[in-house]
Amino acid sequence: MEREGDSLVKVFNLLTVMEDSRASHKQQAKDRPSPKSYSASSGVGQLKPFSPGLLGTPEGSWQSESLEEQLGPGHRAVSTRLLSSLRNKISGGVWRKSCEATVNIRKQLQEPEENKIVRELLETEQAYVSRLHLLDQVFFEELLKEARSSKAFSEDVVKLIFSNISSIHQFHSQFFLPELQKRVDEWAAVPRIGDVIQKLAPFLKMYGEYVKNFERAAELLAIWMEKCPPFQEVIARIQNSEVSGNLTLQHHMLEPVQRIPRYELLLKEYVQKLPPDAPDQADAQTLDVIFSAAQHSNAAITEMERLQNLWDVYQRLGLEDDIVDPSNELLQEGPIQKISFRHSSTMERYLFLFNNMLLYCVPKVIQVGAQFQVRTRIDVAGMKVRELNDVEFPHSFLVSGKQRTLELQAQSQEEMNSWIQACQRAIDQIGKRHETFKAAVQGPEGDTEEHQLKSEELGIRAPQWVRDKMVTMCMRCKTPFNALTRRRHHCRACGYVVCAKCSDYRARLKYDDNRLNRVCLECYVFLTGNLLPDDKEDKKKGILEKESSKVSEQSLMCSFLQLLGDKWGKGSSRGWCVIPRDDPLVLYIYAAPQDMKAHTSIPLLGYQVTSGPLADPRAFQLQQSGLVYSFRAESEDLKGQWMKAIDRAARGPSFTRAEGELSD
Repeated sequence: MEREGDSLVKVFNLLTVMEDSRASHKQQAKDRPSPKSYSASSGVGQLKPFSPGLLGTPEGSWQSESLEEQLGPGHRAVSTRLLSSLRNKISGGVWRKSCEATVNIRKQLQEPEENKIVRELLETEQAYVSRLHLLDQVFFEELLKEARSSKAFSEDVVKLIFSNISSIHQFHSQFFLPELQKRVDEWAAVPRIGDVIQKLAPFLKMYGEYVKNFERAAELLAIWMEKCPPFQEVIARIQNSEVSGNLTLQHHMLEPVQRIPRYELLLKEYVQKLPPDAPDQADAQTLDVIFSAAQHSNAAITEMERLQNLWDVYQRLGLEDDIVDPSNELLQEGPIQKISFRHSSTMERYLFLFNNMLLYCVPKVIQVGAQFQVRTRIDVAGMKVRELNDVEFPHSFLVSGKQRTLELQAQSQEEMNSWIQACQRAIDQIGKRHETFKAAVQGPEGDTEEHQLKSEELGIRAPQWVRDKMVTMCMRCKTPFNALTRRRHHCRACGYVVCAKCSDYRARLKYDDNRLNRVCLECYVFLTGNLLPDDKEDKKKGILEKESSKVSEQSLMCSFLQLLGDKWGKGSSRGWCVIPRDDPLVLYIYAAPQDMKAHTSIPLLGYQVTSGPLADPRAFQLQQSGLVYSFRAESEDLKGQWMKAIDRAARGPSFTRAEGELSD
């Protein structure tokens, strides 16, 4: 700065000499008329550049030389007015200030990044405290005065709107800002703010109360602005004043909500910019305190949104007393298709999955008030969920609970997975460790997994009902069904399809609040403890009495096949065909996958298997001693698997064991 000041003095002296010389030559020109003399009125001339030696030249030497001798080619003369103006600017300190500003800018460009962040933190904190003062000491106090004087609105309304804004203002104005200002003032000696943040950050959790109340406060403000003119006048007067900056009260009330995340961003950036050897490095690494306060604020916002969404859901459900609970958490909702046990069709339904229950709902046709009617509530505690392997209803899954079991169908594989995973998460959260994804038996159609419940769950959990079309005979007495004299019924305990004779019993079921329900004979005996009557004792099973579902689980090969020809009788164009693992030389043919008894069995030993007519590439035949059985598979690949399996069985047990097993 000393060298810059010396340069300014030299320039100032030079201008003074130039101005005096200029006046002297003008006088000489007047005294000596000459056609070639320099005229002041021309204002244009040529002046040789000044050398440093001119600053020491006596004033008389300037007067002894003519102006023409000082002029040289390529230079223009400088007017007296310009020289005088330039000297006044220098003497007025304008150039000195400009030089100092340039030096300050250069210093700022060289300032460390962490210092800039600290300065920004201080400046934004000062502006923030001004906003808090406006909210607390202006809006809040003026409204309280109006409430006490006019009695047009209650003081409690004002306090609810502004919540704990006074505490927040007092904390920042009396503690946080002074400490921060003091540390910035002493920055050259103590370049640290981490210790200040650590000491004061725990108090920032008071923002949680303000944030939780924010939405309610906004609603109250809107209501009273509309219905109370004195309330509206006070706020309008302050909003139109200069101190409010033409901003609304709602805008100012949003400042505390946004301040904590702002702290988090600035401090994270401060930590990133700190050099490894900075004095604040140790304290800065523990600034998680302020981050946790930010998370506390964000968590409060999330909680507020959760409660609002929950209330919206309850309104759509009609605000039923046994459902409304603020501790509930909505995990997932959406439309779903419910598979009918009776008609093998689907019906549109809607699911709400909470952390403790699954609501199975029906959309209302006339949506006045509630949009859905709750049909069933299934507790998550004890609930199980798994995917169904069903060709007829793809993307289907089973939800089994204590109250009811549902077969549901999603629109896509992704949607089905989403529901299964959401249910599984709810089950895990409730603390129940149940196996929910069970391996389904391979098969191109139908789910052949054992439907019967474990004995310890019988009557406690709602069973999965076997679909009507999956059986053609009673699953207990094996008598074929017909539409008139032997109709289908479901046992409410095990879910089997049984005839009226086998289900003519009643037992109390825990999952149905111990009400009496229709059950089959075996479930009646288990649930009531009554002995089986003598005339109801099981008879010795015949050769065809192999339960299809159990045989299919332990099979070498099973699938549907079309039965060709007139050997099968009327109405038997399709059959569920199984080669059991425990009886690998026999082909059992059932009318449906869940039948308890096969209608036909074919010993395969000695049979020859050949392809069918060329016109039907999916057909094949079994031939022996004039007997011919014709079948058609659903694909040529499946036909090849069946022919290979039957050929092995026809050649005897040694070929079956040696070459391995096949299953579809």
